[in-house]
Amino acid sequence: MLMICDDESVQEGPEEIGRRPDHIAWIEYVESRGVVLLGGARLRSSDSAISVRARAGDVLIGDGPFIETKEQIGGFALIECADLDEAVEVAARHPFAAHGVVEVRQVWEA
Repeated sequence: MLMICDDESVQEGPEEIGRRPDHIAWIEYVESRGVVLLGGARLRSSDSAISVRARAGDVLIGDGPFIETKEQIGGFALIECADLDEAVEVAARHPFAAHGVVEVRQVWEA
C-alpha cells in the first residue's frame, strides 16, 4: 500500500489529479513495469475527518485527524509488486514523492 501524504492546503480533486501529466506518466510507468494497480483513491481533506477511539466501553469521537501536522494522508494506491524493493522504486516515481511523502507498507496476508 502506498499512502500518499502531502500538504493539503492545495486542494486538487481526483479528476484534476487524473489529468496531470506527471500522474498520467506515473500510471504508465507502473503499467510498463508490470506492477498491478489494484486500486486507489483521493481522500477528502483532514478537516472532514472524524477520529474514533474505544476506551473502557466508551466511544470517544473527535473532529479532525489523529495528529496535527502539515502533511496529511491525502490518498492511497494499492499495488502488487514482486518485492519491497520494487514497491520503493514505484513509490519514488510517484509525483507526490517530489514534494510530499509516499509511505510504503506491506499488507498482511493470511
